[in-house]
Amino acid sequence: MIDTELILTTSARQKKEIENLDAKLSVKRVSAKIPSTLKEFARIITGIRRCGKSTFVNQDFRESERNAFYLNFDDPALYGFSSSDFVILEEAIERYQKDQNASNAVYFDEIQIVEGWEVFINSQLRKNNLVTVTGSNASLLSYELGTRLTGRHLDYELFPFDFEEFCLLRKCEKSAENFKLFLEQGGFPEFLIYERTEILKRLFEDILMRDVVVRYGIKDVRSVKMLAIYLASNCGNLITGSKLSAQLGLKTTATILEYLSFLEQCYLFFFVPKFNYSAKAQSVNPKKVYCIDTGMIQNVTLSANADMGRMLENAVFIELRRRTKNIWYYAEAAFECDFLYGRDVVPENAVQVCYELTRENREREVRGLVETCKKFEGVKPLIVTFNQKDKISYGGMIIEVVPATEFFTSK
Repeated sequence: MIDTELILTTSARQKKEIENLDAKLSVKRVSAKIPSTLKEFARIITGIRRCGKSTFVNQDFRESERNAFYLNFDDPALYGFSSSDFVILEEAIERYQKDQNASNAVYFDEIQIVEGWEVFINSQLRKNNLVTVTGSNASLLSYELGTRLTGRHLDYELFPFDFEEFCLLRKCEKSAENFKLFLEQGGFPEFLIYERTEILKRLFEDILMRDVVVRYGIKDVRSVKMLAIYLASNCGNLITGSKLSAQLGLKTTATILEYLSFLEQCYLFFFVPKFNYSAKAQSVNPKKVYCIDTGMIQNVTLSANADMGRMLENAVFIELRRRTKNIWYYAEAAFECDFLYGRDVVPENAVQVCYELTRENREREVRGLVETCKKFEGVKPLIVTFNQKDKISYGGMIIEVVPATEFFTSK
């Protein structure tokens, strides 16, 4: 049974838990460029499960010096919490703020699992509370939210640790050697603390079960797992719903596309379209698949030896995704370019990723980049390598070649 005492004791325990985890990390989330809460606007922060949202929240407590109320709804103590219990939660918050002489800042994690949560958030805003909502599903940023919090929310995303945060945690230099370690281990905070492979394997399973299977009521668990492992094993490759259906023997193309949407909503995978000025053409062309974390890829796939070129391409995509949602690839019969991206719907930059430029691949990589840039006026070319720096003159263009350490630390 939900009552005020249960809520207050659960809140106190949860705050202590994230304080303890934050003490082990002792790393400021430098990649989390999230401004302070504004009055009358709920701050919505989403990201994959266990990427460090709670750590960010605890650091937000400290930096603002606020004795804030915090509650994570994804807790066994709160199982059975329903929309009718929001009245009790309001009483608990008021009591906490009075007894603790607390601020009007309130934080709610995974509140979207309770039906009617948007109505409750609206009521908190009307009480002039400074509201932060965190969750592990991208739908918090879209249709689930827009209909009920119209114009009263500001949206942000959080990802696993980037290379700079990785180096801060490891207390190491931003060197090529440590960047290779970053590619191998990824950026999930708890894995970086304990370095036990079962942490990433368990997390992969938890995301599939809790954020996909349970959330969307999927009965064919085996097919979802098979699809997810296939995608993780093929990062950087082109996929289509029809080919996946045929290759894996998984139901209909419509079902596959639905599963892909669910996997993207929980931030586990991303699907990059081929650039086209026609939105319809973008939707039907094959997409390139990338995973949220290179460490996770190497711990859940069946491949004995990781393709470091593929890991670098995946890591570059995630770094670009931190900066913008507007990312595409481009390809024609005779050439291709890994990424086009910009702040708007028109490309501004072109990036080719090549672990090492050699005599064998140099012409192909450079030509693909230059031919792509010729298609889009004003697009700036760049080649990201593991550890090479150069300037290349080709086809009337000057192409900058940078090592990964430079690319990942120049925001």
